[in-house]
Amino acid sequence: MPVDILALAAHRDDVEQTCAGTLLKMAEHGHRTGILDLTQGEMGTRGTMDDRGREAAEAARILKVSWRQALDIPDGRVENTWENRLKVVRVLREQRPRVLILPYWEGRHPDHYTAATLGYEAAFLSGLAKLPGEGSAHRPFKIIYASLYRDVRPTFVVDITDQFETRFESLMAYKSQFTDQEAGSGIFPAQKEIRARVEAMARYYGMLGGVTYAEPFVQKEVGLVDDVTTIPVKSI
Repeated sequence: MPVDILALAAHRDDVEQTCAGTLLKMAEHGHRTGILDLTQGEMGTRGTMDDRGREAAEAARILKVSWRQALDIPDGRVENTWENRLKVVRVLREQRPRVLILPYWEGRHPDHYTAATLGYEAAFLSGLAKLPGEGSAHRPFKIIYASLYRDVRPTFVVDITDQFETRFESLMAYKSQFTDQEAGSGIFPAQKEIRARVEAMARYYGMLGGVTYAEPFVQKEVGLVDDVTTIPVKSI
């Protein structure tokens, strides 16, 4: 069965950090959700590729994700090549999502911002009927960008107040990444600080939307409103 919403990210645990609450909420609303990790995490400072695979499967279970897969693009070398675009096209034509969630197109890690461009261009190619390959042409109707770790004003936020605790649980399923250890101690926050950081960010975006916790997104196109009396979020 196809998925309704597919989140694409460079690494296992990227989705859990940026849009996991939204995926869980959509699953609870009856939508089929999926996660496509471009790499398998072999270059990570902490843990092994196998560790990340087991943790990703557990996180997917917690988030009620219907489908999850990791491609074989080299970790630390996510490049927007024709070959890599075709790998993503195969998934898009197989899973046929209506909504595609991509990382924001700017970031500290080159894999992250490259994944945004790679995902967008693959989505375009996937809709070309004459492009050879398996599956019939398919193009997502909506592309949105998870912008949690960029200091940009979101186009909209998703209320994840009811999903926050489970979202945090999915992140902490990555024990190889978020338990205290010597490797990466100068990069990763101490375990006792993680919840405070995650909660502070979710509360900030929740405040913007008038709820307790939220996740932010950006869309490039103009939104459409049929009835201005039903627009949510108070102005004053």
